[in-house]
Amino acid sequence: MDLNLLRVLDALLQENSVTRAAERLGTSPAAVSRTLARLRRAVGDPLLVRAGQGMVPTPRALELRDEVRALLRGCDNVLRPGAGFDAVHLQRTFTLQATDLLLVGLAGPLTERVHAEAPHVDVVFLPESVEGGPALRQGWVDVELGSLGHLDPEIQTRALARMPLVGIARAGHPLFDRPIDARSFAAADHIGISRLGKRLGPIDSALGELGLRRRVAVVVPSHTSAMMLARETDLVALTLPDWLPDTTAALGLRTFPIPLDLSPLDLGMAWHPRNTGDPGHVWFREHVAASVLESARAGRV
Repeated sequence: MDLNLLRVLDALLQENSVTRAAERLGTSPAAVSRTLARLRRAVGDPLLVRAGQGMVPTPRALELRDEVRALLRGCDNVLRPGAGFDAVHLQRTFTLQATDLLLVGLAGPLTERVHAEAPHVDVVFLPESVEGGPALRQGWVDVELGSLGHLDPEIQTRALARMPLVGIARAGHPLFDRPIDARSFAAADHIGISRLGKRLGPIDSALGELGLRRRVAVVVPSHTSAMMLARETDLVALTLPDWLPDTTAALGLRTFPIPLDLSPLDLGMAWHPRNTGDPGHVWFREHVAASVLESARAGRV
């Protein structure tokens, strides 16, 4: 059934007049008359019949009036963007992919925000195990968070924050015995952080421009393992500024500015365009963004 036929039928049954129905629909009486003829053939009933100067509905038309109105109301609700969305009734699981460095500072605040409005929503946090793959396109991940790269061309993104990287080492590290410059920074043994075992990055390029090289003595797959290793050795790792300062102090670690001209880290989130207009997904993305900004201001990420 053509939805336009139902709209015309609804107008006719409300107005009991071809002319007034046409005015209501913003069309001509002739067009409404032609549609009424189609409706009569489809229903097998005259629907409206002459009664003096006016028209009256048939018994079948009276049966259909409320049903047609309910059908149109339901169609309007389906087609209206975000119609009827209420987070408190949402029952859904969202999957967020990010580095452990971000998740440690973000998971708590995000979970609190989500559950305050939607107690039946679950959040699954994933490491960057499928970074650079089709996770967003295939629907394995709802939102990817971090330094975005290697995304499929259709993926939507939103910039969230720019933050510099800083160095981190145990508080008693000899590096802190004197002001840290590029030469002393390069002379320290470093911890590389890469799931793929990469040893070189922007820091090595910046050091190379100064004629310096560093030794990446160990490569680990996560920031958490790097911090635990830095706690027990004289190796230097990288982190975000003011990242969980209480935890950093409890671990006996200390941060310091990297004495190089490095671009800040651009943090953003990415999602597949099929979810762009989904009310639940929009709601979740807004909470992710707010949690990142809140955590950044509080020094958690």
